[in-house]
Amino acid sequence: MAASAIRILGLDPGLARMGWGVIDVNGTRLCHVAHGVLTSNAKSDLGARLFALHEALCVVIAGHRPAAIAAEQAFVAKDPSAALKLGHARAVALLAAAQAGLEIAEYAPNHVKKSVVGTGHAGKAQVLLMVRRLLPTAGVETADAADALACAIAHAHLAGTRAKILAALA
Repeated sequence: MAASAIRILGLDPGLARMGWGVIDVNGTRLCHVAHGVLTSNAKSDLGARLFALHEALCVVIAGHRPAAIAAEQAFVAKDPSAALKLGHARAVALLAAAQAGLEIAEYAPNHVKKSVVGTGHAGKAQVLLMVRRLLPTAGVETADAADALACAIAHAHLAGTRAKILAALA
C-alpha cells in the first residue's frame, strides 16, 4: 500500500472469542493485512480471562500499528449475564486502544452489516460471504474474524464519506 494508506483494526469483542482484522485503506481501495481470533480460557476466572485478552490485543496492536480501531458495539439480547461479560471484553478492547493512543470508533452491529452486506439484518454467513468478496486474498474462515473485518470496512466506508463531505465543503 502507498504511504497515504490508512490502517484500521476492526474488533468483534467477546469474552471467549474476540475477532480482529486489519485492513489498509487507500481511497476506495481496501487491502487485507491480517486477521485472527483471540481466545481466553473458559476455566480461568474473569480477571485472568480479561488480562489474557488485553495482553493478546496489545500484541496485535503493536504488531500491526493501526491508525484507528473500529469496534462493534454490544448487542444486548435476553441474557443480562452474557451482555455484562461482553461489556467487560469491550472495555478491555477500548482500554488497549486508548493505551496505544488510537482513535476509537464504535458501530452498532446493524450499521456494520448494512455497510458491508447492504441490509442491517444480515446473518453471519452473509457477512462472511461479503467479506470474502471485498477482501478476496484474506482467506477468512471464522465468523468472529469476518465480523471484525466487516467492522473495519464499515469504518473505512464512513471515513471515506466524511472525506468526500469535507472536500465538497472546502
